[in-house]
Formats: sequence, structure tokens, C-alpha cells
Amino acid sequence: MHIGLIIAKLVTMILGFLIAYQAYRGYRRSHRRSMLYLSVGFGFVSFGAVIEGVLFDVVGLTLENAATIATAIVAVGMFTILYALYGRESRELQG
Repeated sequence: MHIGLIIAKLVTMILGFLIAYQAYRGYRRSHRRSMLYLSVGFGFVSFGAVIEGVLFDVVGLTLENAATIATAIVAVGMFTILYALYGRESRELQG
């Protein structure tokens, strides 16, 4: 095992989930759906940051397949964050 890489991935995941949690708290206070989408997006990005190693080391997928799945999960998260920033609610608030 690569202990340095594992620690770095875990720190990244924890920070991402903390950001997601804070965005969810913002949603609970403001009831703005964009905050909920932001929270979900950061959850996906955080999960995608660590899933590649799990799929490769634990599940036994090839590195290429594990990376493809992890990248797809991160892309879903990024799309969700983008929607939180530019989605319908954001346009309604502007004008």
C-alpha cells in the first residue's frame, strides 16, 4: 500500500465532505435548491477522489477501468456544481 497516497486521498475526501456538509447547512437555512445541488456536487467530487484506489486495490479492476469510473463520478459532481451555479434558480435570482 502507498500510505502517503492513502493519507492524501483521505484528507481530500474529508475536506470535500466538510464543504458538502456546509453547503447542505446553507441549504437548510436558506432553502435555496442551488445550495443543495452544490452540496451533492461536492459529495460526488469527494467520493470520486477516493473511489479509484478502492476499485483498483480492493475490487480488483484494472487501473484504466477504475480511473474511468472515478473520472465519471467526478464529472457528475462537476456538472452538478455547474448546475448549482448556472441553473434555473440562479437565473431567476438575477432577473
